[in-house]
Amino acid sequence: MGTLYLLVGLPGSGKTTLGAQLARERGALVLSADEWMSRIVRDGWDAERRVAVQEVQLEIALHVAGAGGDVVLDFGFFSRRERASCRARASARGVTTRTLYLEAPRDELIRRLAVRNASLPPNTFAVNEAHLDLCIGWFEPPTADELD
Repeated sequence: MGTLYLLVGLPGSGKTTLGAQLARERGALVLSADEWMSRIVRDGWDAERRVAVQEVQLEIALHVAGAGGDVVLDFGFFSRRERASCRARASARGVTTRTLYLEAPRDELIRRLAVRNASLPPNTFAVNEAHLDLCIGWFEPPTADELD
C-alpha cells in the first residue's frame, strides 16, 4: 500500500511547494484541485464543481495508493469533517494517511500571496487579502490527534 498525504493549510502556506517536494523525494502523484479547476472548469471559485473535482481526485488517489503508490492531495482540507471523511475512506481500503499541516502567520501569508500573485504560476488563481480572510474564517486548524 502507498501513503495518502493530506496537505492542510491556508492559501500561501506552502502546500504546493511541499507537494512538489514529496513528488521529487517519494515519486508521489500530486493531485491539486486548483490545477484541475484551472484547466478543466476555468473557474477556481466554483464551490460545487470544486467538490466534484476533489471527489474524482480522491477516488483516483485511493486507487493509486491501494496499488502501492504515494499520493499527495493538495486540497487545503479546511474542515475537520472533510479530513475525517478522507481518512475514514482511506482506512476502509487499508490505505495509510498522513496529515501534514502547514501554517504561517496572516502577515506572512499575505506576503507570500503578493509574491505569487505578481507572477502567477500556471494553473493557479490569484488570492487577494479579502479572499484570504474568508478562508481564515472557514478554516478549522487540525487538532493534535489529526496530525502525524
